[in-house]
Amino acid sequence: MKQFEANFDGLVGPTHNYAGLSIGNVASLSNAKDTSSPKSAAKQGLQKMKALHDMGLKQGVLAPQERPDLNALRRLGFSGSDASILEQAAKKAPQVLRAVYSASSMWTANAATVSPSADARDNKVHFTPANLTNKFHRSLEPETSGRILKAMFSDEQHFAHHQHLPDNDHFGDEGAANHTRFCGEYGQEGVELFVYGRHAFDSSKPAPAKFPARHTFEACEAVSRLHQLDDKNVVYMQQNPDVIDQGVFHNDVISVGNQNVLFYHEQAFLNTEQGFNEIQQKFAAVSDKDFHFIKVANNQVTVEDAVKSYLFNTQLVDIGNGQMAIIAPMECKENTAVHNYLNELLTLNTPVQQVHYFDVKQSMRNGGGPACLRLRVALNEQELAATNPNVLMSDQLFTTLNTWVDKHYRDVLSEDDLRDPNLVVESRTALDELTQILKLGSVYPFQL
Repeated sequence: MKQFEANFDGLVGPTHNYAGLSIGNVASLSNAKDTSSPKSAAKQGLQKMKALHDMGLKQGVLAPQERPDLNALRRLGFSGSDASILEQAAKKAPQVLRAVYSASSMWTANAATVSPSADARDNKVHFTPANLTNKFHRSLEPETSGRILKAMFSDEQHFAHHQHLPDNDHFGDEGAANHTRFCGEYGQEGVELFVYGRHAFDSSKPAPAKFPARHTFEACEAVSRLHQLDDKNVVYMQQNPDVIDQGVFHNDVISVGNQNVLFYHEQAFLNTEQGFNEIQQKFAAVSDKDFHFIKVANNQVTVEDAVKSYLFNTQLVDIGNGQMAIIAPMECKENTAVHNYLNELLTLNTPVQQVHYFDVKQSMRNGGGPACLRLRVALNEQELAATNPNVLMSDQLFTTLNTWVDKHYRDVLSEDDLRDPNLVVESRTALDELTQILKLGSVYPFQL
C-alpha cells in the first residue's frame, strides 16, 4: 500500500494583522502595530501550497478560524450589537480586541498533534487539537480546530478525534510545533519525539527565566496516552531553557525532523546525548535505514540568526529516492551566514539535497515560517482516499481560492480597522463561502 506525508497548510484569514500578541516570539513583538496585508498574506500561503503540490507532494488546506471572536467578548462582559461590542472593546480593552481578531490559526503546526495509524494500537490516525493555553488569543482556537479537523477527516473507520487537553497551564499543549516523527517509510511503525519546555508538577526541574515555556511534559504524556502509542515508539526531550529565553518559543524554531533526519541547532535541547541515543536505539528497532543527526554549531549559525531567518522553521520534505528538500523562507537566503550554511549542507553526505526558497514575509513578520504554516499528516492510500477531497490542493482549488481571496480580502488592514463592524460582515461572508468551497459543513460559531 502506498503511503504519504500530507501537509495541510493554514489558509490565512481575512483579519490577518500585526498585534504583537505573542510574548517570547521576537518577530511578533518587533512588528507590532504595523499595517498588514491580508490579501498578500493569503496569496503567499497559497503560492507555497501550490508549489509543493507541483513538486508531487500531497498538499491540503486547513480553513482559518472565525475572527473576530465576538462570543469571547460577550463572555468578557461586552454586550449589545456587534458594532457596539467592537466600539466598547476598542475604547476599554484595545488589547483584548486585538486578541479576538488574531489570525494566528494560519500557523497550523499549532492546530493539533497527529499520530499515524502505524504507531497507534487501534491502527487509526489520531488527532488532538492543541489547547494553546499560554496565549489568550490562541486559546480561543481548539474547539473550532477540532470541528474543522473532523470535517476533513470524518471517517471513523480510519480517524480518531480527541478533545483538547484541560485548559490549564499544567497541560499546556502547543501541538505539532513541539512534535516530530521518525520512520523508514511513512506507513511503517515509527518513533515520535515529543518536546517540552518544563515540568508542570515539579518546579525543581529546569525552566526558562525570561520567556514562558508553553508546552509541558505532562501534556506530552497525555497526548501519547490518548493516541494509544507504545512506550517503545516514544521519546521525550526537554527544550533548552536558555534557548527559549533567546526567542525560541517552539521546538520547530530550533529543530526540524523527517523520516531518518533530525536537523537541529546544537543549543536546541537539554541532555542532548541521552535523548539522541534513545532516538537512535528506538529508530533502529523499526527501520534499517541510517539515521542522520545534522548538527548546526553556534559558530556556523548563531541562535539569533536562526531565529531571525527561521532556518529551522523550514519544512523537510521527502522528494523520493531517499532524498529530501528544505522548504525555506526568503529570509534564509537573505541572511549571509544562513545562506552560506545551507549551500554547504548540500555538499554533505546527507539526504538533504535541495533547498527551495519561498516568500512568506507576511507570515514571517508575525513570527511564523514555512513549518509553522503546515500540519503534517502521515496517511496510507486508504486513509488519503477517506480524507475530504475538497481540501486537497489542485489546479482548480488554487484558482478558486485565489479568486475567493480577491473577492473578500482587504489589501491593507490597520489596527484602527479592527473597530469597523463591516470587517465582521466581510469575514463571516468569506468564511461561509469557504465552507461551501471546501465542503466542511457548519464549523464556525456563526453557522451553528
